[in-house]
Amino acid sequence: MTEALVARSAKLGDSCVRDIPRLLSKEEIRDLSQIDSVRFTTAALLEAGLIVAAVWISEAWWNPLTYALAVIVIGSRINGLGALMHDAAHYRGYRNRALNDVIGELLALPTSASMAGYRNTHFAHHRELNSDNDPDWQRNLGLSEYDFPATPGSMLMRITQYLSGLKTAGAVFGFHKNKETRDVPAALTRARLAFFAGLLLASIVLGFWKLILLYWIVPLLTVFLAIRYIRSVAEHYAVEHEHVLNESRTVLAPFWELWLIAPWGLNYHLEHHLFPGVPCFRLGELHRLLMTREPYPRIAHVTRGYFTGLLRDCASARPEAAAKAAA
Repeated sequence: MTEALVARSAKLGDSCVRDIPRLLSKEEIRDLSQIDSVRFTTAALLEAGLIVAAVWISEAWWNPLTYALAVIVIGSRINGLGALMHDAAHYRGYRNRALNDVIGELLALPTSASMAGYRNTHFAHHRELNSDNDPDWQRNLGLSEYDFPATPGSMLMRITQYLSGLKTAGAVFGFHKNKETRDVPAALTRARLAFFAGLLLASIVLGFWKLILLYWIVPLLTVFLAIRYIRSVAEHYAVEHEHVLNESRTVLAPFWELWLIAPWGLNYHLEHHLFPGVPCFRLGELHRLLMTREPYPRIAHVTRGYFTGLLRDCASARPEAAAKAAA
């Protein structure tokens, strides 16, 4: 069933099944949707380079502070690699789809996900946003950390639980237990198992298992999961859910917040849902253009800041908003 499911997901595509206001011309969409493979490759190499640099600095000047900073940097850069993988999942990395998928799978490895499995659920999420047929919405339904309104103190406590590892098991198994996430081609499954088994064996034989534990497993299961939680809330929770233009959120934030939480255009989530064919590098331009087109600036949910505006949104959210979205 795996190859059939992958083919079906690609055929159905990533476009929302509900009507979207005609905000752009075909020519504008075509221009914004141009793939920039050079920029994509440069971004991936930059993220990998930052991870290597963080490990080297921490090992060269080892102390608790440099290690803690390394964990933050690496966890956030795994998130950055995941952002680029997300673009590849939408076929926005390279024009050659075979190359796009190979690189996308390599970018997915540090996150523990398979890009093919992610694509299966993510395309369904795009088509059936916040409905009974949205796997992301269903996965979070009933979880206490997605109950709103929530005070800033409560939100900070939830984030701390992810940072401390208290939510690790639920977050990891909740993502991977989805049947469609696991339903990938057999050859890919074998290749991933061979990679992880080979890495584990090599780390034991050659003695670098501590580096794997300290600089991959710890950042992945703490900082990365905390960032993923913040992003998931920012993307689809504590918004109006009254219109296709306000069931997702765009966050305009200072550079350090974007670098930490939403690199490579992840903050422009509303624009991404409206036009998933636009690569991450053009989403800022797309946002500015849409702000000149009615009714977008009047209806769109735009929040300023993750640790300011988003916390206020969560505190003031209407309790019935989640029920509306699920209806």
